[in-house]
Amino acid sequence: MIERAQASAGALSDPQRHRSEAQVESGGAKGAEAPARRLRGYEIDALDRRLLNEFQQDFPLADRPYAVLGERLGLDEDAVMDRLARLSRGGTISRVGAVFRPHAVGGSTLAAMAVPEHRLDEVADLVNAFPEVNHNYQREHRLNLWFVVTAPSQARVAEVLAEISRRAGLRVLDLPLLEHFHIDLGFDLKWT
Repeated sequence: MIERAQASAGALSDPQRHRSEAQVESGGAKGAEAPARRLRGYEIDALDRRLLNEFQQDFPLADRPYAVLGERLGLDEDAVMDRLARLSRGGTISRVGAVFRPHAVGGSTLAAMAVPEHRLDEVADLVNAFPEVNHNYQREHRLNLWFVVTAPSQARVAEVLAEISRRAGLRVLDLPLLEHFHIDLGFDLKWT
């Protein structure tokens, strides 16, 4: 069963993010040269850091965007693609792609489930198996599994939620966007 509800901003605070990516932090100044860091068995060097920091929000809209990135970094197109593939394989980045304003292209929603603790891994794996799910977090709350579904249409979003509910045998709370607030999704990555 799918329930629709409205959520206040306070209902979404303090997420318990379960991620396998390495977290990288330091107090260094933006653009400061830092030594290479070893994450997941390989070095993240100054070019990797520039690639990750400089192109989060200014990704070139061009026929060959990786060639444009390479020009700016002093690399060829293949070297840029190799670096991004290595960062992806190592879990440092999860994707390279556009972020669209909600509902400008297709449909999306935030969803939540109350999952018995002993079934949490099983249900999280079920939810994660859907390619339409692009975020999935455990939270310390009765509604302990929260995820975002995006699809080519709102009808497909509804189908995915219904299928998750059917397979899990649990209710899915549908929390559609009521009002859009612009949030800058770029992060100034600090490196030690």
